[in-house]
Amino acid sequence: MRYVAAYLLAVLGGNNAPSTGDIEKILSSVGIEADSERLSKVVNELKGKNIEELIEQGREKLSSMPAGGAAPAAAGGAPAAAAAPAAEEKKKEEKKEESEEEDEDMGFGLFE
Repeated sequence: MRYVAAYLLAVLGGNNAPSTGDIEKILSSVGIEADSERLSKVVNELKGKNIEELIEQGREKLSSMPAGGAAPAAAGGAPAAAAAPAAEEKKKEEKKEESEEEDEDMGFGLFE
């Protein structure tokens, strides 16, 4: 995510085709050491593309995703109520494991 953010900063600064060196300079200015493999992947994937169009395409994709999160009510409420605490514990354990992995790229990769 930091590589994409640095790329976007370079574009906002007027550089429509930032190089890996440009992005490394931005990242090093805030004390981040760049991983050349990831940086090259970001630059190569975005090379020759219009950032505004990519952002708009992303917005369209996000707008089509459901965000409600409400599940239909289960028939026979007692068994569902008994299962809820166990499900909550499982979610907490999974969240703890995920949080360590998410620190590096905020939980999602750009090109995965």
